[in-house]
Amino acid sequence: MSLLHRPGLPPSKRDRSIPYTYEAQVDRLRGAGSLSLTGSYFADTLCGLVALLADEGIAPSQARLFAVYGREPTLLETERCLGEDGRWLQPPRLCRALEQHYLATGDERYRGHVEEGCCAYEDRDTTGHGPY
Repeated sequence: MSLLHRPGLPPSKRDRSIPYTYEAQVDRLRGAGSLSLTGSYFADTLCGLVALLADEGIAPSQARLFAVYGREPTLLETERCLGEDGRWLQPPRLCRALEQHYLATGDERYRGHVEEGCCAYEDRDTTGHGPY
C-alpha cells in the first residue's frame, strides 16, 4: 500500500498539486559555530511551519523553507512569509499574502492558501514539529 493510499490520511494529502508537507532547514547553532548544524522542522501546512519558527524564535534569515511534493523538496521564497517589518506573518495575514502572490504571479508553489476563500489545507493539522 502506498503512502498516499493510507486510511485516515486527510484528503488534501492525496492532492499531488499541493505539497504533501513543508520543511524548514535551520542552522541549529544559529551561526555560533564555524560549521552549520542543520536541523529540520516540519508541518503539514506552511502557516503551521511559520508559526512554529516564530514560536521558537528563529529569525527568517536563519531558515530555508521548502515545499515537499514528492522526493525532492522545492525551495520557497522566505520573503513571501514576511511582513513589511521583516518578521514572520501569522494567519490569516500569511494566508492572504500567499494567496495574493499566487493570484498576481501564478506561482504554483503558493497555490491553495485561502485561494478564493477556500483553503486547500483546512483538513490538515497545523501543528509543527522539530527540530530533527
